[in-house]
Amino acid sequence: MVAPNHKVYPYLLRGVEITRPNQVWSTDITYIPMCKGFMYLVAVMDWYSRYVLTWELSNTLDGNFCLQALHQALAQGRPEIFNTDQGVQFTAHEFTATVERAEVRVSMDGRGRALDNIFVERLWRSVKYEDIYLKKYETVLELTTGLTEYFRFYNHERPHQSLAYRVPSAVYFNTHPL
Repeated sequence: MVAPNHKVYPYLLRGVEITRPNQVWSTDITYIPMCKGFMYLVAVMDWYSRYVLTWELSNTLDGNFCLQALHQALAQGRPEIFNTDQGVQFTAHEFTATVERAEVRVSMDGRGRALDNIFVERLWRSVKYEDIYLKKYETVLELTTGLTEYFRFYNHERPHQSLAYRVPSAVYFNTHPL
């Protein structure tokens, strides 16, 4: 839900062909169930390569962990367009101003349109079915360690059919372009 004083930006990606790394990045938050309680996970992903640039965990939805992930991603590079949903963490002035200061165009999914951010939605499915649901983490330390290992695997070892069975890091860093 968008806060009343937050600006909503238009969706800029309809009909856009994604042809190179750093053309479009996107982010989203998902809920991570644990044996006792839950955590929230945010990730920043390059659309072309499916490479996860960074991720963060939080036990609240206050938005600081999203801003931290954004800063970490921007320290690695800069996309042309940064796409999010219309959640309050992403419509917050500090978040959108950070994107705009980096001279990146802000794009936001249409309200209730999860398919506008399909690549991150697919990432969540992979993370949950290939790691979270199998391991049933009991502590935040175990979850953090497990996700560190999973994202290393996802970026550097897990071939993707949509990438002609290459791994995201090889495509992102252009060692094996599409």
